[in-house]
Amino acid sequence: MIVRRLGLAEYEPTWRAMQDFTARRAPDTPDEIWLCEHPPVFTLGLAGKAEHLLRDIGVPVVKIDRGGQITYHGPGQVVAYLLLDLKRRGLTVKGLVNRMEQALIDLLAGHGVAAARLAGAPGVYVAGAKIGALGLKVKNGCCYHGLALNVAMDLVPFEAINPCGYEGMAVTQLADFVPGITVEQAATALVEQLEMKL
Repeated sequence: MIVRRLGLAEYEPTWRAMQDFTARRAPDTPDEIWLCEHPPVFTLGLAGKAEHLLRDIGVPVVKIDRGGQITYHGPGQVVAYLLLDLKRRGLTVKGLVNRMEQALIDLLAGHGVAAARLAGAPGVYVAGAKIGALGLKVKNGCCYHGLALNVAMDLVPFEAINPCGYEGMAVTQLADFVPGITVEQAATALVEQLEMKL
């Protein structure tokens, strides 16, 4: 598994690069994890409904090809894009989602934070507030997109949306429980968890 740290990366070129990587894959292409942060952006999934954007706060909205509704990405959030050959790894989409959620739950447990799944709402939650979001696109047995963990960010933009399509959904972040934690520390811990589970 090749891990690439992209730093602060513009959303749309990163997304296009994932599409290109997936389109060009050969059966022996190594799987990759791309780690990054994004400048402020709302992303709207394939089934995304415009009404979940409650008001314009000057943050760009990008319609993309993952599943799910609207979410927010911004500095202070670690994003891990999983470019995997699911067929080769013997993974179903449901199985991969479960492992992604478990990676986040175990990462948080390592910091003394009790996190859980919420029935019918993919992602990871602490006391009912969303701390980790995920979304995937599968093409020819390979996936891209991935997951986002709120680490130490400005959560205010989430107030302009129904996060992942849920009205009134609270959001939280790791720094509220582990003061001083950095995106780099969280990213390293996330990679360790993902490599164990994938």
